[in-house]
Amino acid sequence: MSFVAGVIVILLYTQRMNINNPKNLDRILLLTTWVRIVEAGSLSAAAKQLNTTQPTVSRRLQSLEQIFKCKLMLRTTHQLKLTDEGDTCYQYAKQLLEQWSILEDTVVGNETSIIKGRLRVRAPHAFGQQQLIKPLMKYLTMYPEMRIDWLLNDTSPDFLADNIDCAIHVGVITNPNVVAKLIGYVPRIIVAAPEVINKHGDINHITELQQWPWIAVSTFYNHELTLKNTVLNTTCSLALDPILSTDNLYSALECVKGGLGIGAISSWLVKPYLLTGQLVHIAENWQADPLPVYFVYPYSNYYAKRLRLFIEIMTIGIQQMIGIDQNDDHIKM
Repeated sequence: MSFVAGVIVILLYTQRMNINNPKNLDRILLLTTWVRIVEAGSLSAAAKQLNTTQPTVSRRLQSLEQIFKCKLMLRTTHQLKLTDEGDTCYQYAKQLLEQWSILEDTVVGNETSIIKGRLRVRAPHAFGQQQLIKPLMKYLTMYPEMRIDWLLNDTSPDFLADNIDCAIHVGVITNPNVVAKLIGYVPRIIVAAPEVINKHGDINHITELQQWPWIAVSTFYNHELTLKNTVLNTTCSLALDPILSTDNLYSALECVKGGLGIGAISSWLVKPYLLTGQLVHIAENWQADPLPVYFVYPYSNYYAKRLRLFIEIMTIGIQQMIGIDQNDDHIKM
């Protein structure tokens, strides 16, 4: 559907639904709620994502059904099933809301004060609880009418069911049905507390590290870790039996700092402790493969300006954090 056609559809709908009737709710709100119900899978989940109550969502659904004079879904104890009319309404509502976003962005132009709405963003714990707060605050300061749901977890998001607009992902992308925008790479180095090095002594060959106590970041490595020699351009795979495996990078870091074992940790995270001597970089010529960092979001014909601006600001913040030159030709943005 073209932009012009979308605007015509909006006009036809507002005329048909008698938008001047005070008893009628905002049509865009009703259609947004309907899309959320369908994609979230339940009224209660839709209410949570919309920051409202289930009775409110139910009333909006009833209003939409009254407008169209038909049932949009059949509710049972265990699931919601769309009627044929409900499925048609969902498909057209998605198109209509997309065209509405285009209309808003076109009319607003460069007026930053008019950028408003809500974004739901999933970020990894390691990045999201501290390092990305500064660019996040910058975005909200520049666009005070915006609202952000900042969700911290390390699992792959279900964009539709969880109503996630975008996610920051560290590591390999396994979902082929998303757009993945590469931001940069995070180097990983092997570090240990001084007392661990004093206890185990120097190493003559990299494979000797297999006998040291390891703290594994299970999201990226556990019982095997491949290292590359940055001088000789050779690789070596270590067979590990970690004394602790965790999917939380900060927990791994604290254990390594506490002298429990050694680990391959993101260089940006350990840099302050290397400077103070709390940690020591060992086997300096050997590194684990750097981890790619992506912005991930679902496919769409159009992305709202508020999302595009958010990705732009946060990308710069992430690149500064991991030490990426924003003019680096190796990073195709």
